[in-house]
Amino acid sequence: MFRVISIIIQWVRLQFRSRQSIEAENLVLRQELVTLRLRCPKRVHAGFWNWFIFIALYRLFPSVLDSLHIVRPATLLRWHRQGFRAYWLWKSGRKGGRPKIDVELRDLIKRISKENPLWGAPRIHGELLLLGYEVSQTTVATYMMKRQSNGGGQTWKTFLENHRDGIASMDFVIVPTIQFKLLYCLIIINHARRKIVHIALTTISTAAWVAQQLIEAFPWIGAPKYMVRDNNPAFNSFVRKKMRHIGIRDRPTAPHSPWQNGLSERINGSIRRECLDHILIFGESHLRRVMSAYVEYYNSVRTHLSLEKNSPNERQVQYVGAIKSIKHLGGLHHEYIRF
Repeated sequence: MFRVISIIIQWVRLQFRSRQSIEAENLVLRQELVTLRLRCPKRVHAGFWNWFIFIALYRLFPSVLDSLHIVRPATLLRWHRQGFRAYWLWKSGRKGGRPKIDVELRDLIKRISKENPLWGAPRIHGELLLLGYEVSQTTVATYMMKRQSNGGGQTWKTFLENHRDGIASMDFVIVPTIQFKLLYCLIIINHARRKIVHIALTTISTAAWVAQQLIEAFPWIGAPKYMVRDNNPAFNSFVRKKMRHIGIRDRPTAPHSPWQNGLSERINGSIRRECLDHILIFGESHLRRVMSAYVEYYNSVRTHLSLEKNSPNERQVQYVGAIKSIKHLGGLHHEYIRF
């Protein structure tokens, strides 16, 4: 603002000066600009007030474009167009229309739309009316979650929730012993309640051994419809043939895609973090005892977020009695009960 007032005062002073004096001063100023441009060839960044002054002078005297040196004429014209656009955008701002809805209602519309991908605006609008919200269907359609270009539909989580009773998965956990030998622990999991249904140990993982473990895990009834597994060489055609005889459909993951067998990978990580990383394994018999104890703890005691903070073998809520702790895995984990 001070710069604008200073320019106005200088303009008033110019009215009382001779023409020769003004022309001489202009020549001196032009020479100073040429010198400054030679010593400072980089681009000069004009501030807001400089921008405002240049635009105002251009509005009053369009011929000043021929006298510009620091700012290019094209830049000044661009500034003028931006200012014109901003002025009319401000002047034609929204004055009326429908009032905006509350943030709480907008979030609720997005939540319902996200949780129910098969619902359209009329269905969501009906639910909102029954919840006491007075809102139009058009507004609901405006704030709904945008559908995917692949046609929407249910999410993978919903799909697996509807089919998990018939899905199992298997994978190996490789455990080094204190003598630096490797033991292979096969773990078979039922996806229905994340339960470990079978574990087996070996020093050499062969297809015949894996096939025998499948028979022991599902002897007569209870075989899943699908078996998810990775591309371990032990799961070869012999194992696939045995699965077909049992009535299990083979579902291998893509190469180098462990996330496609996420539940097995998750449980394998839990076994390492909660058990094997804290114990030195002496041999096969020692590992068998440790894994049996951990499977008992995992299935009967350990709580899971996906099971509403309950265990695979569902625990009952206890309200009465003193609290007692029971050691598992030598005190590595504890179970708390009332008695």
